[in-house]
Parts: sequence; C-alpha cells; structure tokens
Amino acid sequence: MESRAPVGDARQFANPQSIRNPRPAIRNGSPLLKWAGGKRQLLPQLRRFYPRTFHRYIEPFFGSGAVFFDLQASRRLDGHDVLLVDSNADLIGCYETVRAQPEAVAHELDRLAEAHARGGEAQYYAVRDGEFNPARDRLRDLSGRIAYTPALAAMLIYLNRTGFNGLFRVNARGGFNVPAGRYHRPNIADRAKLTRVADALSGTELLCGSFEVVRERASAGDFVYFDPPYAPLSRTAAFTSYTALRFDAADQKRLQQVAIDLARRGCHVLLSNSTAGEIAALYEHGADAKRAGLRVTRVPARRAINSNGTRRGAVDEFLITNIPEHPLGAASS
Repeated sequence: MESRAPVGDARQFANPQSIRNPRPAIRNGSPLLKWAGGKRQLLPQLRRFYPRTFHRYIEPFFGSGAVFFDLQASRRLDGHDVLLVDSNADLIGCYETVRAQPEAVAHELDRLAEAHARGGEAQYYAVRDGEFNPARDRLRDLSGRIAYTPALAAMLIYLNRTGFNGLFRVNARGGFNVPAGRYHRPNIADRAKLTRVADALSGTELLCGSFEVVRERASAGDFVYFDPPYAPLSRTAAFTSYTALRFDAADQKRLQQVAIDLARRGCHVLLSNSTAGEIAALYEHGADAKRAGLRVTRVPARRAINSNGTRRGAVDEFLITNIPEHPLGAASS
C-alpha cells in the first residue's frame, strides 16, 4: 500500500535499468515487510483476476508487495518488465538497498538482533529515537528523497519486525513514532529472506513517486494493480497516516480517474479498496467507471489493523477490475 510523502519529480528517482525481469522464480513469495493493508490474506481472491496474458506489470502502491511477490514466485512475471512505485521514500530506499547490498543489510540486522536479545523494548526505542530518526533526517534531501544505507535499511526492517503490528507511521514532523510491539522471539535477521527478496527485485524498476505516474508509463496490455490506503468504514477506522500527508476523498477520486483512464486505454486494471460509501459511489454506482468496463466484486477479508484485537475480524472488501474472472489464476504470457 502506498503511503504519501513529500517527494520531488518521480522520474528522477527511477532505476535507470528498465530490463525484462530475468530472475528465476522465488519459491517462497512472502514479502520482506509487514505493512498496513498488506494483501497476503487476500491473495486467493486476487488470483481470480490475474490476467492470463499481459505485457508489463505495474504496482503503483507497492507497500509490502504481496501481489508482486506472489506473481514472481509463480513465474508469471518471467519475461515481463516490472515497475514498482510508492511515494514512501523510506520504503523505496529500503528496497533499493536490499536489492543492491543484501549481505551488508544482513550483517547490520545480525547486529541489531543481538542487541535486541539483550535490551528488548529499551533497545527498540534506542534505535527508533537515537539512530533511525536522526539518520533519516540527516540523509534526506530537499526533495524528500532519503539516501538509504545498509545500516538504515536494517533499522527499518528491525523496527518493522519488532514494532506494534509491523506498522509504519510518522508524525506531522515526519518522525517515525510507532511504539514497540510485544513479541516473544521476533525473527529479525532472516538472511535467506533478504536474499530471496533481493533476487526477486533484481531487474525491476523501483520508483519513488505518486501513483499518477502510471498515466505516463502504462500502455495497452499492461497489468496494473492498485492497492491504495483504504477509505475508512467509519470515522474511528481511519488509518491513512502512513506518512505526514493523508490519502483522503479527493485522492480516492483522483485514483478513480486514473483507473478509468487506464481501463479505456486497454490496460488490465485491478484495484482493491474498502466497501465504504465513498468507494461504492465511485465504482459500484459510478456511471463513468461502469462505462469504462470496471465492475465491482465483494470478497471476504479480515480487518488486521486495530489497537483492540477483539475488533479485528471478517469484513467485505471491493475488488474493482475490467479483467475476466477465472477460478484458478492465470498463466503468464
């Protein structure tokens, strides 16, 4: 899921190597990071709408990348260009560093895991407030881009594995402020997963910027999966503060227009969101969306984000797409 952050022109952050994904399939397709709105539990439903053939794969709200890693693990991305976009500069910086220097990141994670075994919660806050946030401030340029190092990438992964619910949240000043979680033995240093993720990302284009960049990049036949911050089902359900800026109703409307434009262009569009009234108005009852061939399917899911665990549970979500449904997934072209 994308989290909005103040960044400059997205095009200046693109990986200059835009080549067809050459890597062998990664058998374990689990993401590197836990992420608010991650889609692992929804994958069986999403697979019903993977297109049987497509050109390039584009994911404009990359987040934990559950769909990308699922497609990659099942070899559906063999021979396809891949563009992965998120406006969270920390997220993209971490992925770029893991891809380029997985061994160096693993070494730093070993150090953090040893320190956490000794210090526990106190070590978490020492890293968060004494190392991670100061380093982010020091390495951030005027555009919002953060020059991630292996040490900083390892700190983000460490905080993700040991923080409350694996969330990434910042305050109005941009400081990471997620409290420590309660984990008996968190799996902090997973060298095998780092290697798998680095291999999966090899040959992809990682881009820090707005979801709207797809208007410039997507062409007929491309498969575009949108997983935006969900519209809240109630006033108390909102959790869109993944960065200091929010994803509000106006952003949801802009996203709808992008999805409609791409559907009319001949792209394979798949979008997930909540069943909030504002989303139903845009897609389920929206005449423009219907005319573009976008249809709405309700699927069961589980609410995973709530400070009160008893309030997590089954909900319906929307899958919005112009792709024909099939029961068993699709083979890539």
